[in-house]
Amino acid sequence: MIAPLRTLALTCAVAVALTACKKPEQQMPPPPEVGVIEAKPQTLPLQRELVGRLSPFRSADVRARVPGVLLKRVYQEGADVRQGQVLFLIDPAPLRASLNASQAELASAQATYANAKAAANRARSLAPQKFVSRSDLDSAEAAERTAAAAVQQAQAALTSAKINLGYAEVTSPISGRAGKQQVTEGALVGQGDVTLLTTVDQLDPLYVNFSMSVDELTQMRAAQAKGQLALSGDGKSTVQVKLSDGSVYDQPGTLDFSSTTVDPATGAVSLRAVLPNPQQILLPGAFVSFQATLGERNNAFLVPLQALQRDTVGGYVMVVGKDGKVVRKNVKSEGQQGSNWLVSGGLDNGDQVIVAGVQKVKEGAPAKATPWTPAAANGTGKAPAAAGAAPAAAAKPAAAPADAAADTSDAAPAAEPNKQ
Repeated sequence: MIAPLRTLALTCAVAVALTACKKPEQQMPPPPEVGVIEAKPQTLPLQRELVGRLSPFRSADVRARVPGVLLKRVYQEGADVRQGQVLFLIDPAPLRASLNASQAELASAQATYANAKAAANRARSLAPQKFVSRSDLDSAEAAERTAAAAVQQAQAALTSAKINLGYAEVTSPISGRAGKQQVTEGALVGQGDVTLLTTVDQLDPLYVNFSMSVDELTQMRAAQAKGQLALSGDGKSTVQVKLSDGSVYDQPGTLDFSSTTVDPATGAVSLRAVLPNPQQILLPGAFVSFQATLGERNNAFLVPLQALQRDTVGGYVMVVGKDGKVVRKNVKSEGQQGSNWLVSGGLDNGDQVIVAGVQKVKEGAPAKATPWTPAAANGTGKAPAAAGAAPAAAAKPAAAPADAAADTSDAAPAAEPNKQ
């Protein structure tokens, strides 16, 4: 009887020891709380940040069209001139002499024609009576026709001489800003070739010349064919120029030309926009950065910058699914617009995209979704500053006891008369 009792006692002791050593089950931590936004498809403007070069709307070379000596410049260099305004004077004396000679030649030709016409009329009147031969009549009429042609030739020479004399006053072909004088007074111009005197540029409006890669244009047209993109046409595409100080130029431009060929040296397509310049702030030849709105993108999403992550595979976002678990979605971004990424593929309508707390979640793990707003993000950004101010505030109570002791010792004698 003693052995079974000992065995039973040993068994109970072992059971009690095992029960005492058993640890309580650990509770699972709550899912991390994250800030999310609801993905909603939108129709967004297709914008590109580009760089272009300004050029005059029209540029005209002012040249000497007749030979002569340059007498005078009658405009101020760098000033605005009107169309038809006289800019230079060429010595008109030789041209006037040529005009006089042409007038004399015309008078001589007219006199010859008058004599030939009278002789021909006389021959025609005597021909029916057989007083002149047929041969004499033909000769008289031929001389009349020759004299008439000589008159026309002299008239053409006179007209040319008048035109050349008018070219002695060199005028501006367009309205714009005249450049620097290229030839000084006293120089022989127009001798054998038209001589460049100056250049006039029209500065209002200006052209903005830029280019885009053929691959990007091909992708845009492919998206247009799928209905994902609506390209603007008929001058509806706009450009907004940024000035050197970072401010935005207050005059938007419009796209007016797109080349149909690709530059083999650069693999790009040339485009051009017209930019108003009423105050002539911008000058030709300068490079400018601008934002071009080329159309509208359909079914696009705007995702805050901090929500989109990247790895070796590409861009992705973390989404809280309907079951409360985190899912990774690979997305295709088309550039940045303000503080957001423009996402053109990979998201669905209603997806809960994680913006705040991305580092706390793990794919396949649960997460608690709460609405995220930019205002909340700004408030979070201010939190470190408030926390940083706390130690300075706490420093004052640390010094308070010494001050309080001093105040107490000084106040004690004053309190005794009140008690009396």
